[in-house]
Amino acid sequence: MNFLEAALPHRLGGSFRALIAASSLNQFGDGMLLAAGPLLLASLTRDPFLIALAPVLQRLPILLLGLGVGAYIDRVNRQRLVIIVDLTRAAVLMCMGALVATGTMTIGLVLALISLLGVAEAFADVAGQTLLPSTVPAEHIGVAQPRMMATYVGGNQLFGPPVGAFLFAVGAAWPFVANAVCFAAGAALISRMTVRHVTEETRSSAALRHDVVEGLRWLAGNGPVRTLVLTVTLFNITYGATASVTVVWASQRLGLDEVGFGLLTSAGAVGGVVAILTFGAVTRRVSYATLMRAALVTETLVHMTCALTTTPLVAYVAMFAFGVEAFLWGTTSMTVRQALTPHHLLGRVGSVTMMGVYLGLVVGGMLGGVIARQFGITAVYWCAVAGNFPLLVVIWRQLGHLAQAGEPHRDDSDER
Repeated sequence: MNFLEAALPHRLGGSFRALIAASSLNQFGDGMLLAAGPLLLASLTRDPFLIALAPVLQRLPILLLGLGVGAYIDRVNRQRLVIIVDLTRAAVLMCMGALVATGTMTIGLVLALISLLGVAEAFADVAGQTLLPSTVPAEHIGVAQPRMMATYVGGNQLFGPPVGAFLFAVGAAWPFVANAVCFAAGAALISRMTVRHVTEETRSSAALRHDVVEGLRWLAGNGPVRTLVLTVTLFNITYGATASVTVVWASQRLGLDEVGFGLLTSAGAVGGVVAILTFGAVTRRVSYATLMRAALVTETLVHMTCALTTTPLVAYVAMFAFGVEAFLWGTTSMTVRQALTPHHLLGRVGSVTMMGVYLGLVVGGMLGGVIARQFGITAVYWCAVAGNFPLLVVIWRQLGHLAQAGEPHRDDSDER
C-alpha cells in the first residue's frame, strides 16, 4: 500500500489511477506493435520502399488532419471520443490478427489497415493528452505528468517491443490480438473516469474552420507556447535526421550486429527509467527552465558524441544520456504547455504540437537520408550539432520565460 501511494498518490484521485492504468495498457500494446509491425511487413515483402511506407502512412493523418482534429476534439466529449477511438483501434487490430491467422494478409491490406490506425491515432493521441489536465487539479499536474510519461518509457520502449517480438515468433497473429485486447481494456478503464468536460458555453456553433482560426490566433499571440511549439518542431528535425540513420551508424561506425543495435535502444529506455525514478527529487531542487535548457544541451552533445565515437561503450552511454534527456524534456515541456493552455483550447494546441513533432521527424528523416548518401553517416550528426547550436543561442532566454510562466506550484509532498 505504501508503494502504491508513492507511485499513485491518493490526492491525484481515482480517475487518474484509471487513466494511468489505461495509458499503461495502450503504451504496452503500441510497444508490441513496434516490433511486430516491421516483422509482419518483412514477412510479406522485401521491397524496402513498401516497408518504409508503413510509418509514413501511420504519421500522415496527423499532418493532413491535425488542425481539424484539434478543433473537433475541443467541441466534443473528449472522454467519449477516446473510448470510441480505442475501440476502433481494437477492431482494426483484431481484423489484422484474423487476416494473419488465416493466411489471407497481403502487403496492400497491411498498408490500408495501418492508414486506418493512423487516422484513429490522430484523434486518440491528441484527445488522450487532454484527459490529464481535465482530471487532475492544476497544482498536481507536475506530479501526475511524469507518471504518465513513465507509461510510455516502460510500455512503449522497454517491455512492449520484446514481448511483441516473442509473441510474433510464437504465432504471427498473437501480438495484434494482444494489442487489440489492451485497447479494449483501456477503453473500459477510461469509461470509469470522472472528467471535466468542455462546457456548453465554450462549444462554438460556428463552422469548424472558425475554431481552427481561433486556436491558431491564440497560439500566435501567446509567446511562451508559440516558442515551445517552434522549439519542438525544429529540434525534431535534427533528431529525425539522426534517428533515420541510427541503424546504419551502429553498423558502420560501431560494428554492432542486430543484438548490439537492440541494446542501444535498451540503453535509452534505461535512461528514461532512471529519469522517472529521480524526477521528483530533481524538480524539488532544479527549476523547469534549468531542466529544459539542460535537456536540449544534452541532446546536442549526444549528437556530437555520436559523430566522434567509434566505441560501442561510449555510444551506449550517449544513448543512456539521451534517454534521460528525452524523458526530462518531454515531461517538462508537456507540463508547461498544458499549464499555459486554456482548457477549451487543449485539443487545438495539442494537435498543432503533434503536427510539429511529426513534421520535424518526416523532414528530418528525409534530410538525414540525403545528407548520409552525399556526405556520409557522420555528416548527419555534425549537421544536427550545427543546427541545434544556433537554436539554443536564440531560445536560451526565452526558455527561462517559458518555464517560469508555465511551471506549476511546487508540491513538496511528492516522491520522498
